[in-house]
Amino acid sequence: MDIVLYILIFIMGTVFGSFFTLATYRIPRKQDITHTRSYCPNCEHKLGFLDMIPVLSYIFLRGKCRYCRQKISPRYLILELVSGITFVLIAYLSGLTIENLSLTTLATSAFMTLYLCYIFIIGGIDRENREIQRSVNVFGILISMAYMVYLCIVEEANIYRYVIYLVLYIIILVLDNVTLKRYAKNSYLHGLIILTIIMAIFTSEYIVINSIICTAITVAVYLLLYKLKNLKNRSKKTDKQVWRTLCIGYFLSVFNIINLIAVLCYYKFFIM
Repeated sequence: MDIVLYILIFIMGTVFGSFFTLATYRIPRKQDITHTRSYCPNCEHKLGFLDMIPVLSYIFLRGKCRYCRQKISPRYLILELVSGITFVLIAYLSGLTIENLSLTTLATSAFMTLYLCYIFIIGGIDRENREIQRSVNVFGILISMAYMVYLCIVEEANIYRYVIYLVLYIIILVLDNVTLKRYAKNSYLHGLIILTIIMAIFTSEYIVINSIICTAITVAVYLLLYKLKNLKNRSKKTDKQVWRTLCIGYFLSVFNIINLIAVLCYYKFFIM
């Protein structure tokens, strides 16, 4: 019976993956993501039910819009599949089965689902626009605060640990508001700090540290390769301009999920 559960989780993951692509495209453009029907970004024709079935619609339509025949980016298919696989892996490695379904496991799974929504959208927007969306971070803060209350009340977690996180939230949000008023723009650094705090609350400080290390190594390799390449091309780009193209939030999000899965694998196959 567990295989049926994992199939349902995979389907749910692909549906969320389809929503992630929509949110990643619309949120930076200040468009509605809940009430406005999906449409083709090329011909703007509203899509029907058969056009929006995750994975299957892309395959059956051969990666093209049914109405204007314009090619659809394969990233839609890739994100849907990655989302579905990620949901299944985390559920399986966390030991979720039909037998142990309860209010507690369902609540924990619901919080993890919300967290995955946050991390996929924040990383996707950063990859496309090199921006940590403030509205998405607010969503992340709200679900993390609800999760902290749940842990302290239901699982009797150490409340002092989460008080520290709340203090950090207040400090960063105050600084971010000051920056927004003075320069009329969001601070990328403040957004990254909030991102790492939310990741720590949901996935532990250990996983966050590993994610930061992996991101630092990736950035260092990228910068090294970039400088070697531009020695030949004699590019006039300054180091500051290069830094502004690096999607740190995207790398942190990707490595956070990878490290989470790796730690869950270690506990499932070597500890338990």
